[in-house]
Amino acid sequence: MSFPRLHFHGAARSVTGSCFEIETGTARILVDCGLFQGPKSERELNYKPFPFDPTKINAVLLTHAHIDHSGLLPKLASNGFNGRIFATKATIDLCSVMLPDSAHIQETEVEQLNRRNTQRGRPTVEPIYTQADAAACMTLFRPVEYKDWINIVPGIKARYWNAGHLLGSASIEIEIARKGEDKPVRLLFSGDVGPAHKLLQFASEGPRDIDYLVCESTYGDRERGEVSSDQRRAILLDEVQMAVKANGPLIIPSFAVERTQELLVDLFLLMKAGEIPQTNIFVDSPLATRASAIFERHTSEIERGDILREALNDSHIRFTETVEQSKSINRISGFFIVIAASGMCDAGRIRHHLKNNLWRKNATILLTGYQAQGSLGRILLDHATSVRIQGEEVQVKAKIRQLDLYSGHADATELVDWVYDRFPICQNIFLVHGEETGLNVLKGRLEEQQGSVRILIPELDDVFELRAMGARPIPGDHPRRLQPGKVAHLDWHNDLSKLLLDVSDAVGNEADERGRSLIIRRLRDALNDVREREDFVK
Repeated sequence: MSFPRLHFHGAARSVTGSCFEIETGTARILVDCGLFQGPKSERELNYKPFPFDPTKINAVLLTHAHIDHSGLLPKLASNGFNGRIFATKATIDLCSVMLPDSAHIQETEVEQLNRRNTQRGRPTVEPIYTQADAAACMTLFRPVEYKDWINIVPGIKARYWNAGHLLGSASIEIEIARKGEDKPVRLLFSGDVGPAHKLLQFASEGPRDIDYLVCESTYGDRERGEVSSDQRRAILLDEVQMAVKANGPLIIPSFAVERTQELLVDLFLLMKAGEIPQTNIFVDSPLATRASAIFERHTSEIERGDILREALNDSHIRFTETVEQSKSINRISGFFIVIAASGMCDAGRIRHHLKNNLWRKNATILLTGYQAQGSLGRILLDHATSVRIQGEEVQVKAKIRQLDLYSGHADATELVDWVYDRFPICQNIFLVHGEETGLNVLKGRLEEQQGSVRILIPELDDVFELRAMGARPIPGDHPRRLQPGKVAHLDWHNDLSKLLLDVSDAVGNEADERGRSLIIRRLRDALNDVREREDFVK
């Protein structure tokens, strides 16, 4: 193989499942190996075989610990990968709690699903991986320091740069030697780039003069404007005061790692200043509890680490561990605060709190981060009047609010500035880790400012040959797992859930038995017509 190839196995026209493969004539390495989230059709990819042979992967370079970047590493290892996983020390510490937690969630949810499947006479399923798989995977990690070159395999070396997104997060610079050429091919994978005023994190860094840039685009179409820490805290104060006035719980779905710790710092400072009532703040996430302990160990690497340590040890902040402790929270009346994972409301204990509080008029749900298309958080944000949680219909009467100032992602202007700081970029920019609008808007802005560089937006499973004069698309070794246009869009599962809710509403709104029976009979007639047409075709 005369030119290296770049495969896009995830985060292509969507924001999850980050996974990129660099293939040379002598080696294959991955940058990230993340879990797909969002619509069910994408989540099902987690259960399917990898689009490559794990036994032939020589190494993995991990940008950071978030599950959409690291979450399939235990599956990779259990399927035969036995190379090294390179990551910063803080990322390894976070993965040591996040990957077992991910496995526990999968085991628990599969157990619940199998109980229902058995009752309905349906086949049972296996979790994507187990806690034992996660523990085994951790033995493959190797620590790296920022800005130090490391040899990955013969002919490939890498250097990590602080990305300012999360404790331990990195952009990864890679050099690939080419036979007979003095100059190597230089790539930079942005990972997730943090915003300018990120609480707890120092500003992002990176190299200049590269050949190829693979850049995230999560907020490629959004502007947050200049917001200082004090201004963000003032906006949070307004949201909390509205919840206090409603005299009900303030439920905050939050990523357990970093977002939770940032919220705790600001809530602690507001209470300390007397601007909000002294109240219990329940951190209802075993993962957030363990992650907070890791943050406390790494406070020397964190801006305002002293304030974080003080907040984590405040008597009003209660870390819950057991399921019983979690359930007991919803027996409390009046105003209190719950922070629970997951941030997009698709897993974990937050679903329990939503099921118990969405129907309450005095409850407030405060979404504090990006909500992927098809996630429960996005459905709530899009003004759903009812939702299905764990197979049950729940009316939405709580106030649904959004505060997008705690995001770990740079906004559009910050992304453009970050890319500009990497110039000159000699060949191509690939835009990934974004949905359609964000990708296209960022592409337009970059072309407007830097028209000399060709910008590409790959589809899932696209493959490019990295030639001396730019990237050239080539047919992939595997068929597409999802067709273009089906990624990061509402799927049949979302449509079915909405249909079931619409049917329930229509039947419930009928005034008498006759009207309800008529609707049900018409639905059955429609289903019978479909079955008869299918039988005729067969």
